[in-house]
Amino acid sequence: MSTSPQETLVRRNTLVLPVRPVSASGPKRVDSGSLLAGNREIIIEHAGCEYRLRRTQNDKLILTK
Repeated sequence: MSTSPQETLVRRNTLVLPVRPVSASGPKRVDSGSLLAGNREIIIEHAGCEYRLRRTQNDKLILTK
């Protein structure tokens, strides 16, 4: 099969990713009460940065950098 100069053939590359097994138990669960340990705010250090986890008056959690 020949193509004319106006036709363009597109070949799509396929990326094959390895299959990672999924943990049956899922992600680790931590109770917010035990994490905050009675405090309204804690500081979490991650990759050299500080994040603040606060519990609001409406009992919501806010994470800020």
